[in-house]
Amino acid sequence: MKIHHQGQIQVPPQRPVVTSGPFDGVHIGHQKILNRLQELAKEVGGETVVLTFWPHPRLVLKDDKSSLKLLNTFDEKAHLLEQAGIDHLVQIPFTEEFSQLSPEEYVQRILIDQLGTKFLVIGYDHRFGRNREGDFDYLKQNATDFGFQVEEIPRQDIDDIGVSSTKIRESLETGSVALAHSYLGRYYQISGTVVDGDKIGRGLGFPTANVSVEEKYKLIPADGIYAVHVFLEEQRFGGMLYIGNRPTLAGKTKTIEVNIFDFDQDIYGQKLTVLFLEHIRGDMTLDGLPALTAQLEKDRTNALAILRNNS
Repeated sequence: MKIHHQGQIQVPPQRPVVTSGPFDGVHIGHQKILNRLQELAKEVGGETVVLTFWPHPRLVLKDDKSSLKLLNTFDEKAHLLEQAGIDHLVQIPFTEEFSQLSPEEYVQRILIDQLGTKFLVIGYDHRFGRNREGDFDYLKQNATDFGFQVEEIPRQDIDDIGVSSTKIRESLETGSVALAHSYLGRYYQISGTVVDGDKIGRGLGFPTANVSVEEKYKLIPADGIYAVHVFLEEQRFGGMLYIGNRPTLAGKTKTIEVNIFDFDQDIYGQKLTVLFLEHIRGDMTLDGLPALTAQLEKDRTNALAILRNNS
C-alpha cells in the first residue's frame, strides 16, 4: 500500500475507486465498505483509495478536544488498511480552514483535482464540506458534472452489523474488551515504550513492564486486570496487564503495567504491543501487600485459563 502524506500524491492511482472518512478502528462496519471498494475496483480495473483526515476532525472542531479518544493511531490505521488490501491511503491535513470548504470546493479540489476519482463509495450517513452540507443526494445530482460515479452503502447493510466507532469506545471504557473484539473483528491493542518503574511487583514475585503510551489521544481501556497477548519484536507472550492508580499502594498516577509470563529479560526502552483478550476484574483496594500478592495469584490463574482458550 502506498501512503500519501499531507495529501501529496506521489504516484497517481490508476482509475481510482475512492472512499473517505476517519475510519477510526477499521471495524467490521468499515470493512464492509472496504470490501465493496475492492469489488468495484476489480470490475473497472482500478485501484482502491482510502481518503482519511488527520488529525481527526473532532480534535480540530470540538470545544472539548480532550474528551475524544481514538481507537487507532495513524500508523495503526495505515497497517490495518494495508492488511485489508487497500492500494492507496491518502492523508489529508484537517484544519479549520479546510473545514470551511464548500461541498463543491471539496469535491473539485480533493476528489477531482488531486485524485482523479472515477468511482466514489460512501457510507449511508456520510457528509462533507462546510457544516456537513454535502451528502449522497448532492453527489448523485452532480455526478455527471463531476465525471465520476457514486455509490452509497445502504443503511440496512451497515445497521444490520450494529457496529460503530462510538459503540467500540463505550465498550472499552467499561472494560468490555471481548465485546470490542466482536465489533472490531480482532483484539484491541495498545503500543508503548517500556519505562522504569518502582519495581514493587518484582518484590512480590510479579515483575511488571511499565508501558508508556505516547499517543495522548489513544483510548486506554477501563481500569483493572486483563489477560493479554504481548508482542515484543515479533515474539508473542502471554501475560496479565494492570491499568489503574494502584490504590493498595496509595498511588497517585495511572499506570499501565504488564506481567509477562515466563519472561525475565531486560526490555527497558523497547516497544511492546499488547492485545486485550479479556477483562478479569476491576481495580480494587486491598489490605496490604500480602492480600495484594494473594489476589495477583488468583489473577494469574484466571489469565492463564483465558490464554489457554485463546492460544
